[in-house]
Amino acid sequence: MTTIQAVERKEFTNSAKRKVRESGKVPAVIYGKKIESKPIALDSIALIKTLREEGKNTIIQLDIDGASHAVMLYDMQTDPLKNELVHADFHVVDMQSEVEVEVPIHLNGEAQGVKDGGVLQQPLHELTIAAKPGKIPQTIDVDISSLGVNETILIKDIPNHGDYTYVQDEEQVIASILPPKQEEEIDSGEEQEPGTPENEEGREHNEA
Repeated sequence: MTTIQAVERKEFTNSAKRKVRESGKVPAVIYGKKIESKPIALDSIALIKTLREEGKNTIIQLDIDGASHAVMLYDMQTDPLKNELVHADFHVVDMQSEVEVEVPIHLNGEAQGVKDGGVLQQPLHELTIAAKPGKIPQTIDVDISSLGVNETILIKDIPNHGDYTYVQDEEQVIASILPPKQEEEIDSGEEQEPGTPENEEGREHNEA
């Protein structure tokens, strides 16, 4: 569990938030059932590094002025133009109670159907699961190496090792292989007779 230092924010104006960002920190809020909502600031680089290496559902130990809280990232806002974090929301978690989260799906292997000329389709890229915070996987790995043309993998086909349960419909398709595209030949079935068409109106004529 990664520990990140944070401090409580005392000023809440836009200019104050701007100064926080200019100092290399990101304005944030921490809240939970047993803690009042508290505005904080923490190192943005440390947060981004943690999320990149451990995933968005990782448990972070926030040390706020000496008080420690196990939290999960609930939401974050980014500025796409400046490519920087603008704000983050953290939720204090009970390590013994299940939470619902979305976990990225990672397809492993090259499908046999693709080798045979088929086209891989992946309708789902995340799965919603219920798990205790310490049992949340970073990704859900799906082996597609044996998947053939016209075959599908459903949510119910994926083992969960007992650490979590799927919240969404288990009949949903994770991946499938479409058959190779066939070239369609345009053929009217009639042979064209040689000669000049009877109706030449609208046609262009090249004169020698």
